[in-house]
Amino acid sequence: MSDLKPITVNKLLKYKKLGRKITALTAYDYSTAKAIDKNGIDFVLVGDSLAMVALGHENTLSVTMEEMLHHTKAVKRAVKRAMVVADMPFMSYQSDEKTALLNASRFIKEAGANAIKLEGGYEHIINCIKKCVESGIPVLGHLGFTPQFLHTIGGYNVQGKNVETTKKIMEQAKEIENAGAFGIVLEMVPEESAKYITENLSIPTIGIGAGRYCSGQILVIDDVLGKYQDFSPKFARKYADIGKITEKAVSDYIEDVISSKFPTEKEIFTLNEEERKKLENLD
Repeated sequence: MSDLKPITVNKLLKYKKLGRKITALTAYDYSTAKAIDKNGIDFVLVGDSLAMVALGHENTLSVTMEEMLHHTKAVKRAVKRAMVVADMPFMSYQSDEKTALLNASRFIKEAGANAIKLEGGYEHIINCIKKCVESGIPVLGHLGFTPQFLHTIGGYNVQGKNVETTKKIMEQAKEIENAGAFGIVLEMVPEESAKYITENLSIPTIGIGAGRYCSGQILVIDDVLGKYQDFSPKFARKYADIGKITEKAVSDYIEDVISSKFPTEKEIFTLNEEERKKLENLD
């Protein structure tokens, strides 16, 4: 790691100007976050994807504020350099600006996050972004496929597939930028559309399934490690296969226990000679 100084909003904006790609991954627990941070990641997102990959829900909508706070606290304990960004869960900010601000502040005050992420580009969400930023809470936007709007956009569909819808995303991105957000996640957007949006913003775009021309990239850590095996998105590159490694390790452990190969003499504690003799002479 060449630069040990903590990552800040200003540093990410500087990376955008310099054309230096921004790196990001999700994390939900202490040990994973520590490994990610140690290797020099720019920011760690405690994503609401934990609902699926860590808690076993069908989608991201079920995760609660308390669960998100719990996991954000764990990640923050591990991270020393990277920015920690916390996802605001479904219906924690959609009802009104006051509720949004109060919930956002909990991630900063209670969990120690450096920033929060809000999905969508509708007017009330833009107002929430503005209110948070004005109150000292950095905000990362999220456009394109927005999982919290899963039911209204009709499923897991690529967004911005034509000029008109790309223009709409671009308009929302500009409004998010003007509201004071420090960046925008673009999810499941055609590469050409994402490139156009990126080139017309002064804040960085972080792509996930949005091609090669975003200001940076983010993936779900469980996809990177091959840990989550229910399905694998087209855009997710598997750098390891922890799922299969885990299955093999558990299988070997079971076999060793049943066959008395575990534990061995090196893996046990023993009494000293005097205590052993006393034990042998007990009635």
